[in-house]
Amino acid sequence: MKIAVIGSGNMGGAIARGLAGKGIVPAAQIICTARTRSTLDALARDVPGVGVSLDNAAAVADADWVFLCVKPWLVEAVCREIRDALPADAAVASVAAGVSLGELERALGGDDPTRRRAVFRVMPNTAAVCGESATFVSAAEGAPRERLAELRGILDALGETRVVPEAKMAAAAALASCGIAFAMRYVRAACEGGVELGFYPDEAREIVLRTLRGAVAVLERSGAHPEAEIDRVTTPGGVTIRGLNAMEAAGFTSAVVAGLRAAAGKASDR
Repeated sequence: MKIAVIGSGNMGGAIARGLAGKGIVPAAQIICTARTRSTLDALARDVPGVGVSLDNAAAVADADWVFLCVKPWLVEAVCREIRDALPADAAVASVAAGVSLGELERALGGDDPTRRRAVFRVMPNTAAVCGESATFVSAAEGAPRERLAELRGILDALGETRVVPEAKMAAAAALASCGIAFAMRYVRAACEGGVELGFYPDEAREIVLRTLRGAVAVLERSGAHPEAEIDRVTTPGGVTIRGLNAMEAAGFTSAVVAGLRAAAGKASDR
């Protein structure tokens, strides 16, 4: 299997590094493009043996899968650039938020039957680089089931993959792709609070990360609703409930929900 990653910045680079790191696809079977040589040089240092190129059309010429990891406003121009070079049986997966499957199909050849492709939308997050991405996939109407299964096999190497209707992709972007940044903002805030409480910055960071790993492990083990686990550590008149109530008074839950709504709205309209 040969994979071309078109646009190897943060997200495309994470996909390439994750696939090669997990050994699902040998580095020599992956070719990555970028607009700058410095981006490709950094990728080549991290992933020995990976192919790199500044030429998008040349990169896709013998690809089985093409991952479009460019900015949404560049998708149409890049599709025009590569569509004549794409092999007839190549499948295309786009990570560009807000670019619909219909737009992708039209950009790759429209109604020309000789240019029909198996087209998918993919929404991973940057945890793909360490095999912990929450990834979502939507398939264009008529996309072969075997290609969807193949794509899931590729993406499962980067974490956990869910197939969803295209109508849910904006919500998926907010909850998981943007969500990883929202989680990190909590980590930053908690670290700052830890310093105020007397810990050194490195100590606070390790404590917060360990606490989050523990919270995830508890929820995965129990399968319980988070509130049920919160009840286990809140006692009447205790310090935990005081802290929770202070956070809610400052708008914690409403701020999180508002952030997700704002991100989902932007992801749906670019």
